Amino acid sequence: MRLLIKNGYVVDPSQGVNTGKNLLIEDGRVVGLSSHNDGVPDECEVFDATGLVVAPGFIDMHVHLREPGQEYKETIASGAAAAVAGGFTTVCAMPNTNPVNDNAAVTRFVIEQAERAGLASVFPVGAITKNSAGTELAEMAEMKDAGIVAVSDDGRPVPTAGMMRRAMEYARGFDLPVIEHCEDKSLARGGMMHEGHWSLVLGLRGMPAAAEEVDAERNCLLAELTGARLHLAHLSTRGAIDAVRRAKEKGLPVTCEVAPHHWTLTDEAVQNYDTNTKMGPPLRSPDHLEAIIAGLRDGTVDAIATDHAPHHADEKALEYDQAPFGIVGLETAVGLAMDRLVSDGAISLERLVELCATNPARILRLEDRGSLRAGTRADLTIIDPELTWTFDASRAKSKSRNTPFDGYTFRGGAVATIVAGRVVHLHPDYARVIDGKQRHALVR
Repeated sequence: MRLLIKNGYVVDPSQGVNTGKNLLIEDGRVVGLSSHNDGVPDECEVFDATGLVVAPGFIDMHVHLREPGQEYKETIASGAAAAVAGGFTTVCAMPNTNPVNDNAAVTRFVIEQAERAGLASVFPVGAITKNSAGTELAEMAEMKDAGIVAVSDDGRPVPTAGMMRRAMEYARGFDLPVIEHCEDKSLARGGMMHEGHWSLVLGLRGMPAAAEEVDAERNCLLAELTGARLHLAHLSTRGAIDAVRRAKEKGLPVTCEVAPHHWTLTDEAVQNYDTNTKMGPPLRSPDHLEAIIAGLRDGTVDAIATDHAPHHADEKALEYDQAPFGIVGLETAVGLAMDRLVSDGAISLERLVELCATNPARILRLEDRGSLRAGTRADLTIIDPELTWTFDASRAKSKSRNTPFDGYTFRGGAVATIVAGRVVHLHPDYARVIDGKQRHALVR
């Protein structure tokens, strides 16, 4: 099967491409780029991308798909559907399922369920320690053979520096990045939100920024000691961003990600006690938000990841101190990035593609993704930078609705998602019509 993405504006930092081009796909692989003036090959389906941005498929390094064990919140199939609806062609599933993904059997199960769904690719992340309990290393070699791309005890930080050192040395032997949730539990224990003005006003116990920053500093020092690849997850504080910046200046193999809610909302959003503003790390004060945006702008931050964390409505309906941490994010992340970062001039479109495709593929060693080079897998995210749309959580593809962005209107968003050359999601404003050849056309 041949598919021509015609008249689009191609943005591919891996090749330094930022211009109008056609893109030809055959049998699920990129054939190459050509001029808009070139003709349409024979027996070729055409996607008219006039006015649209064509980018390598976006990769979310950090999602929670809940299966196995909590399928009432999310399944791998529903999470993959949410991913492609939001413009993501690949996601990485964290191991905090039930049972925990600390062995090859669970790893294989996740991959098989994703293949059965046939939507976004799902790469499992294995646990660092058995049952993520922090006391005994998991069998990383077996899990890597089964298909994991990284290790993490996300949500349950590795408790001691000694255990983290051994984990990093072990992971280094398999060339696996260690993804760490930075939180010193002795400082954060009992906290519901960011420790600051609003926690005092609202009478909620706070988590100090230092809880994240102490752990970030520890882990960067251990990366220097061990030479292991370290990736710090969903950073939310100025000090943690600064720790990564200093590590990079030393040439250490340290990378990091930030989540859209941390550069969009501040702790002031908690004032109505809406449990959809409860997440870990918590929403921070404006100075931390500004530091995250600065890190996105100057290259300190390597990736945008959603930390998609589905919870049932009954769980989020509890009192603020009893409700679980986390929000869904796969279907709003690209809209938030386009609206709050690109449209506002904080970062360029090319930088956004780097954060969402080029860098995640590099960090995870996904060599046939994150690029539109000839021969690579034809995963594409197609964006309309002018599309105005409103997110309706009741119509979301995810099984859960726990989001603070219900009813938000965005400028810019993903309108088509192509996985291995197959259009797996098309925005409702776009329809397929017959015009001599099969064509995707904007209906306005």
